[in-house]
Amino acid sequence: MSSDPTLARRRADNVPLGIGLTVAAILIFGVQDAVSKHLVQDYSPFQLAMMRFWAFAVFSLILVMRQGPISQAFRSKSPWLQVFRAVLLVVDIWFFASALVDVPLAELQAIVLVYPLMVTLVAIPILGEKVGIFRFSAVVVGFLGALLIVRPGGLPMTWGVLYAVLSAAAYAVYIALTRKVSSQDSTATSMVYVGVIGLVMTTGVGIFFWKPMPLEDLGLVAVIMFTSTAAHGLMMVALSRAPASTVQPFNYTALPWGILLSFVFFQHLIDAVSFLGAMVIVGAGLVVMLRERSLARKGRVAPVQPAEEAPPH
Repeated sequence: MSSDPTLARRRADNVPLGIGLTVAAILIFGVQDAVSKHLVQDYSPFQLAMMRFWAFAVFSLILVMRQGPISQAFRSKSPWLQVFRAVLLVVDIWFFASALVDVPLAELQAIVLVYPLMVTLVAIPILGEKVGIFRFSAVVVGFLGALLIVRPGGLPMTWGVLYAVLSAAAYAVYIALTRKVSSQDSTATSMVYVGVIGLVMTTGVGIFFWKPMPLEDLGLVAVIMFTSTAAHGLMMVALSRAPASTVQPFNYTALPWGILLSFVFFQHLIDAVSFLGAMVIVGAGLVVMLRERSLARKGRVAPVQPAEEAPPH
């Protein structure tokens, strides 16, 4: 077996494969959301989040155990920040699942895609970053795009819309805290805290909302568990084949997948003005990403961490 590091590097780097796996993972996340939207009409979002987290917790713990003892992974220099991160991710998932009840899939995906713009704002107090007029203007434009979606005559202002915004906000703070702890703790430590805290939280709440499921619906829950694990696994492989900064923009393929799946599963098609608003959000987010990548090269903002690349839903 060859020990040439250059050859090993060439084998590891495969940008087209990394991009392809990212797009496939985002599609699988979309299918998971579509199945969840079907189930959440009859079951509590807390029950579904609990059952989904059972699979995610097992997945994360297996990955951590492959790297070393779990007890070692729990050793954090910022344990309370790690706990808060995990709580935020669970809250994000609860809000997103609640939004699925009455917000169409396409519009929901568009709204939650404002999270990179929110990261730019919350990074100011959490990471001490300075946001110039360029990025701040992109953030404002992105939020104006969101207003196009919820304009009078557009998407009705329901609790689901508020839950979608809160989901994006919780995930944005989660990302900023992930950047903060990544300079102190390993990825294994961050994963084990999310897996264990998330398992305890979702089970502690979800058990009170338990409703017996027929075999058919249990099969759909199994689909959610499988797709969640598979998508996260694909994202990890993608990030081992291509730089995070390269695959990150392809997370925005969640929008076209959301539009397609919303039509296929629920016969809902986003209207033209809402689609324009969604495009404004995506465009603003990409501008912010490109600007942050440029500033990261100069050491003026925290670099994007691979653990952030997979959407949580």
